[in-house]
Amino acid sequence: MVALDADLVGRGYLLTTQLRATLARLAPIRLAELGDGLLARIDHLLGADREHLPLFRRFPDAVPDHAHVLYSRRIRALLLNQPRQTCAHCGRRSTEAGIGALAPCAHLLCAPCLDGLEAQGRGARCPLCGTGLSAGTYLGEDSSAGRKAAEVSGLDQALRPLRLVSASQLAAAMAEFHRLLARRTPLSPQDRDDLAALLAHAPADLPQRLPERIPLRETKAAVLAALLRRDGAGALPVLAERIDTATDVLRLLWSWSGAEPDLLPATARRLRLRNVPRPLRRGLLEILEALPQATLFEDLRRHRSAWLRAGELLHPYEHRSRFPRVTAAFVLLRETDLRTHEVGREFADPPAPLRVVEAGEHTRLGFTGFAGRVETRLAAGDAAGAVRVLAARPGELVRRLHHVLRVHAATAPGAPLPDGLAETVAAALARVAPGPLLGAYGRLRGARSAGERRLYFPRGTVSLAHAKEDHGTVVPAELSDPVCALIEAELLRRGAAGGERYELALLDEGLVDLVAPFAERAAAKTLVSVPRGSRQPLPPGDRLRLFVHWMQPEHLRVDLDLSVALYDARWNFHGLCDYTNLVHGERAAVHSGDFTTAPPPDGATEFVDLDLDRLERGGARYAVVIVFSYNDVPFEDLDEAFAGFLDLGATPAGGRHYHPRAVRQRLDLQGDAKVSVPMIVDLADRRYTWTDLNTGADGGFHSVYRHQAEVGALSRDVLAHFSPENRATLWDVACARAAACTDEVAVRGADGARRWRRGAAETVEEFAARLRALRDPDGAVAGPLTDLLAGRRAFVALVNGDVPAPEKAAGTLYRLYPGPVDAAGEELERWTAGDLVSALTPG
Repeated sequence: MVALDADLVGRGYLLTTQLRATLARLAPIRLAELGDGLLARIDHLLGADREHLPLFRRFPDAVPDHAHVLYSRRIRALLLNQPRQTCAHCGRRSTEAGIGALAPCAHLLCAPCLDGLEAQGRGARCPLCGTGLSAGTYLGEDSSAGRKAAEVSGLDQALRPLRLVSASQLAAAMAEFHRLLARRTPLSPQDRDDLAALLAHAPADLPQRLPERIPLRETKAAVLAALLRRDGAGALPVLAERIDTATDVLRLLWSWSGAEPDLLPATARRLRLRNVPRPLRRGLLEILEALPQATLFEDLRRHRSAWLRAGELLHPYEHRSRFPRVTAAFVLLRETDLRTHEVGREFADPPAPLRVVEAGEHTRLGFTGFAGRVETRLAAGDAAGAVRVLAARPGELVRRLHHVLRVHAATAPGAPLPDGLAETVAAALARVAPGPLLGAYGRLRGARSAGERRLYFPRGTVSLAHAKEDHGTVVPAELSDPVCALIEAELLRRGAAGGERYELALLDEGLVDLVAPFAERAAAKTLVSVPRGSRQPLPPGDRLRLFVHWMQPEHLRVDLDLSVALYDARWNFHGLCDYTNLVHGERAAVHSGDFTTAPPPDGATEFVDLDLDRLERGGARYAVVIVFSYNDVPFEDLDEAFAGFLDLGATPAGGRHYHPRAVRQRLDLQGDAKVSVPMIVDLADRRYTWTDLNTGADGGFHSVYRHQAEVGALSRDVLAHFSPENRATLWDVACARAAACTDEVAVRGADGARRWRRGAAETVEEFAARLRALRDPDGAVAGPLTDLLAGRRAFVALVNGDVPAPEKAAGTLYRLYPGPVDAAGEELERWTAGDLVSALTPG
């Protein structure tokens, strides 16, 4: 147990009382298995389960034999560097130096816990391991050798407690399950993994536990496929009740076959559809037959190639007398020649909305769908007519708002919004999902200019980005401002729709730098879920270490290259640090050396150290981090590949080049991509923009010098696209919820916390506008924030969770980075960024 304690502390984690007691009751062999597994999971999370040896061993410049000695020495060094640690018994972090290491076992215990144990007559032994405590209880000051160890250890942060899952936390896991099912925005990779794990352990009465509606189609397909795998054809009644579009059936078939139900071409290329048993085949055809005919035809045409493959499994022509609508849909889809095919005579007089089309020597069925009607009106400049058609599908209307307003501005320059458009848009906004709502808000509120560069993110399994000049008609402010006002009013309405009220809201000004999550389906798995496009401060200090690690399959050589492209303030190419130029300037950037192969079991790792001061003094403003697949092998063909950065200030002096405790961010390199741009560093502001982007590249032999112009142009476009005035941010989302749900808001900024109170005669809209602009505060917050929150129901949205855990606080908590606030009770419900956005789901 002490050896496990030491290994966990070395990784920045701490066993709490219940978990340690549970592990201590295990047989030694079982304990070793579980301990090794726990350490392996943590190492994998931090990327430390591989050897990370640079090619040049002296980069960047040219075990004790007893477990208890190791653990005690690390704890002493930890307390000397950072006395405010987490108590292993209560799990709370001390706000003062009221915590110590028990003698002789060195387990961390706070003074209140020790006093409580003594009052219960249990103060003579350690509550974790049962060791008898020495006189004086706490370990005394260490020797000079211990202080020397503290200097070189780098142990200067609070340990993160590992807790035993209790019955109440199992209930919290089920609550998380229902939150994921209620999400109306695409799930991130971490959320999809969580959902799969929860489905694998779902109780037998899962159908009865499901909510009345699962709004996200991909999530619904994953749940129904899990039911199908478990219950077979017995799940058909649940499927018939839940499926309401033909695309739901297609997603179900993909999930049934073990693929993501995203219906993307990249997924289709790798997918081999699983055979469908005959009872299930008939059941699915029956579900399709019961759908409205017009939407059935349109849904099949929207995903034509995927449905052609699905039709090979469903055999619809075999049951044409029983399922005539489905047969007609596949006749339309396959463009069957009615003159020569045996089903032709059955559709000589097709039902509306189908029609017979003569095309040369062939006769086929024809159909004009929803999209065709919209495009016809937009091409004719009839914006009002297009809106009337789009009103039937609110999501499509909101996604096309910018296009509709552009058409109106081009055909009627200077004219106000068409009559009835504002009312139609307001009605659509009340029904649309949060994603399109926030997307339209970000697109319309920013200042636009003719010929501006626009960034596009095509739907896919990876986040490819393309930019081009937009010479279309600029939407004037007199058209976009009224629509933005409608969206802001809708955000406030949704913030209050749940009826949940708080006594207080605590927000962080830094939320303005966090972009509201979008396209999470294509996001990479990361250690910290920073939304794409967000700006965050770099770790303190002047040096940053970048890394990439990969391991190739046995049959394939893969050469990844970690590179840094440097640009000045005008985005002129300034220099590079990569395998062709190992040292930039006066050691301002140093590359560890180029590995051209990464065989298992350890793979290979490349590093680049950046001296931020030297780079800035040398004239560089931006450092763009890039990972190339030199020999043109896509990342998805690798056994493992990830990149990220380390905080060198948290790395022990003279220690390993890659220390797990120093990892601040990592992302998995994935998908059919060969060039990844994880982040862009602003050397002047000491901040980085988390981009998580891939760019197209063909031909192999990739290098920074070859792609310098494309990388610079893309990076410039990315920073412009993700500026706060051009995107909806978590500040917008949090302000809407806070203003709608409470009359008192505290905002923490760099210069302290200020307070906003809603006046007696002030409307919610006026209060929200004042709060959003941080205008006219009602005074400063006196005293610690934890006292402000104690005993109150609060909505808390922070970037860093470094607020001490408040006593008896309840409500909702979002934080990006973990901290002491995580030790708050379960009454303070944890939310992710996706939960914040999903809370804006229409009632």
